[in-house]
Amino acid sequence: MDKRQAIGSWLSGPRAAAEQMGADFGYRGERLGLPENGPGSIAPLGRRFGAIFIDWALCMLIAAGPFAQDDRQTQGNLALGIFFVMSVLTVGTLGSTPGKRILGLRVVAEDGGRPGLVWVLVRSVLLCLALPALIWDRDGRGLHDRLSRSVQVRI
Repeated sequence: MDKRQAIGSWLSGPRAAAEQMGADFGYRGERLGLPENGPGSIAPLGRRFGAIFIDWALCMLIAAGPFAQDDRQTQGNLALGIFFVMSVLTVGTLGSTPGKRILGLRVVAEDGGRPGLVWVLVRSVLLCLALPALIWDRDGRGLHDRLSRSVQVRI
């Protein structure tokens, strides 16, 4: 093996190295019975980041209103509280937050139905902690989605 191949596999990560050795992981969402592309397939990472950016910006705008009074710490805490409430209410009723709706995404239970209220609460708490959202499985689901038995899909 030449040094460039070794560096390439190191930069590509363990999955790419395993695939070069013949392992077949399938496509993201295959284990969950989701289609590879189109509506109902796993939501792409870029759209998910875009959706959370839109949602957080909306919450910051609301918190910057009459509540924060130019105190950045208070504004950040209020925005987090607003984000939690918005997430529980919108995902629990509509299946998507405003940012997800704009970018064509929604949250569904692993069985394809609507997530229950308890699972929406679990998901929202974990999402507010941020760290679980930064840990993904091979299907591209964050730890907050895995623990709440949900998945983000394209509409």
